[in-house]
Amino acid sequence: MSSTLRLPQALAPDALAHRCDPARLPFATTAELEPLDHPLGQDRAVAALRFAMGMRPAGYNLFALGPEGTGKISLLRELLNKTAADRPAPDDWVYVQNFAETHRPRALRLPPGKAPELKRTMEALVDDLRLALPAAFEAEDYRHHRQTLEEQLKEQQEQTLQAIREQAAKRGVAVIRTPVGLALAPIKNGEVLSPDDFKSLAEEEQIRLKGELESLQDELEEQLSEMPQLNRRQRDELRALDRQTAEAAVTHSLEEARRQWADQPAVQDYLDAVRDEVLDSLEDFVGEPSREDGEDSDEQPVRHHSRHDSPAYRRFRINLLVTTPEGGAAPVIYEDHPTQPNLVGRVEHLAQMGALVTDFNLIKPGALHRANGGYLLIEARKVLMNPFAWEDLKRALRAQEIRVESPGQSTGLMPIVTLEPEAIPLDLKVILVGEPMLYYLLAQEDPDFSELFKVAADFDYQMDRSLEHEMGLARKVAGMTHEEGLRPLSADAVARLVEYAARIAEDSEKLSTHMASLTDLVREADYWAGEDKADLVKRRHVQQAVDTHLYRHARVHEHVLDEIERGTLLIDTESEIAGQINGLVVMQLGLFSFGRPSRISCRIHLGRGELVDIEREVDLGGPIHSKGVMILQAFLAGRFAQEQPLTLSASLVFEQSYGEVEGDSASSAELYCLLSALADAPIRQGFAVTGSVNQNGQIQAIGGVNEKIEGYFDVCKARGLTGKHGVLIPASNVKHLMLRDDVVEACTQGLFHVYPVETVDQGIELLTGVPAGEADDSGDYPPGSINRRVAAKLNDFAKRLCAFNQDGGARPPRGNSSRS
Repeated sequence: MSSTLRLPQALAPDALAHRCDPARLPFATTAELEPLDHPLGQDRAVAALRFAMGMRPAGYNLFALGPEGTGKISLLRELLNKTAADRPAPDDWVYVQNFAETHRPRALRLPPGKAPELKRTMEALVDDLRLALPAAFEAEDYRHHRQTLEEQLKEQQEQTLQAIREQAAKRGVAVIRTPVGLALAPIKNGEVLSPDDFKSLAEEEQIRLKGELESLQDELEEQLSEMPQLNRRQRDELRALDRQTAEAAVTHSLEEARRQWADQPAVQDYLDAVRDEVLDSLEDFVGEPSREDGEDSDEQPVRHHSRHDSPAYRRFRINLLVTTPEGGAAPVIYEDHPTQPNLVGRVEHLAQMGALVTDFNLIKPGALHRANGGYLLIEARKVLMNPFAWEDLKRALRAQEIRVESPGQSTGLMPIVTLEPEAIPLDLKVILVGEPMLYYLLAQEDPDFSELFKVAADFDYQMDRSLEHEMGLARKVAGMTHEEGLRPLSADAVARLVEYAARIAEDSEKLSTHMASLTDLVREADYWAGEDKADLVKRRHVQQAVDTHLYRHARVHEHVLDEIERGTLLIDTESEIAGQINGLVVMQLGLFSFGRPSRISCRIHLGRGELVDIEREVDLGGPIHSKGVMILQAFLAGRFAQEQPLTLSASLVFEQSYGEVEGDSASSAELYCLLSALADAPIRQGFAVTGSVNQNGQIQAIGGVNEKIEGYFDVCKARGLTGKHGVLIPASNVKHLMLRDDVVEACTQGLFHVYPVETVDQGIELLTGVPAGEADDSGDYPPGSINRRVAAKLNDFAKRLCAFNQDGGARPPRGNSSRS
């Protein structure tokens, strides 16, 4: 009975690489094309972005997820700038001194572009007060009033003293001034008695005068006690005069500022506070020292570059946080270094006398302040890697306000006295950019994430390969070359770029959206065109860029090929051997990957249905690889162990493998190797195999098919192509083929072959040249077929195991298993 299995034919050359015909591109060079004014191949992401921008409620922030290099940030910036241009400019924000509580500065909201004007207004006001107040106190009217008050006090004091003198003179006592104050002394005939003269007086007279002196001393002290009250009254009157004089000058100076900011109640309130503060601290404006504040002093905390920086006047300054120029639009801010201070702002300090001091002028804005009223773009990985940044960002979005706090304040770890600036209302959209895995981890592990970032913009890594997208890619290149001053590309150069986009997409029917790789290739092709002294980038220049890029990264690949050629790595490409096959693996080194063959061998013996994966036993096999080996056991059991148990043991190993083996792309090769060993059917070593297998024996698609084919082709080419070399790949991988030109050329000449395989039976028949055999209605396979020989071997193993068990474990006589 012969097999009726339909064997696959080697793929035709046009199936090995889907080339782009330059004739279908309706232009001669990209210089003829208009640059593309919309994103290419990211319709889903663009729709999500526009939805998020249109949703005003809180929480509709955006997470843009996609592979690195797809141009997410540049695309988002472009779209955000267009959206922001149609939105009004946000209000300005400034911080001013809170004169009542200096550690809690006030935040003032101003119309767009008005903050610098308020800053100039306050500088002019301080300058005016510095001149107006001293002038007011030097005016003749003020001097006259002050002199009058002082003379009135002096006259009252003299009148009091004169009354005391007259009363004392009547009683024979004089009131005299001494360096330490007023004193009483006895007199006689209008002359003050000396101590000796006093002693010469009669005793009765001395006693009388002493009594008078003591009495007058009490009266003098009582009358002099009223003098401080007179002094206080005078100081109060002088202070009232000073305040009245200053208030008139300050009110006059404030008139212009009040008229200018009449429509801003918050500014009016602030000007009222400024007036009260100036009146309460007139000494800072009147009678200033001749030298600058801080100059030649012991402290010298800072060299002020402006008179407004002097400590006396810093409290009247305006700390401008954010402003938008007149006619501006909503801001689009990209924060490249999203630390906690760079996001929410910080309070800086100055060193003075070994201590750190600060004030409201040292409050610095963060990215949230600059983006307020617009859009903030941040890379998710960076913000998550900076301590406190992620939590403070979420806190600001939840509270919808920006509160400037140091990390120590927000955590309570550093209870130091510092400023507590008034919070500023927050109204913006935050766009996080990151990898898909990061998005899914945040969504799963952070309960706040889904509430704050309700919209996901999922950037695709590939797009359909259509004429529309090919032209879109050409127009993207046209815009890039124009912006960067590069040479235009010819149609055949664009065609080669399209092929390259399909190759890195690993799909002949798709194009990659990894714009970083494509733009880098255009730049490198422009370099080679310059070396060629060409005015136009042509296909050969693009190909040279591809080749030189591979050459720069291919050192390890060339060393591996050299070791195979020299026989250090054992790879047979000519013999026919049972239980041995060439599997194909991909090695990844950074962004560069290449394929290489790896020998897989199998040994079988009598056992209890165990498949020993040596890689797994020594912890070099990954879980997916181990899963693939277990599927082999399930396949054998399903096909050959319906009426008897599996009675074999087999060991599978990747020869000369010294690193971890992961993936199931070698499972079909391992199954072919196992079937070959069971059937004692030699495998043609000129073939290499890739593809995974399921329990039903179907061959499934794998990744890296182009690299694997080319890796084996390079080995065969180095040894000399004979027409007996080829690769078996899953039929479902044919659409992914974008092979190199030299591989396609060898296949065209019949020197190399690529076979698409759908089932294990197709593959084993191609590899051995022996029909696989299909079971008849009774479940028997045709004589001489692979499946018949495998079934016979397993049946023989079962009989031997049964005899072994019946003999109590004694070794049965050796005999050859029969072939049917």
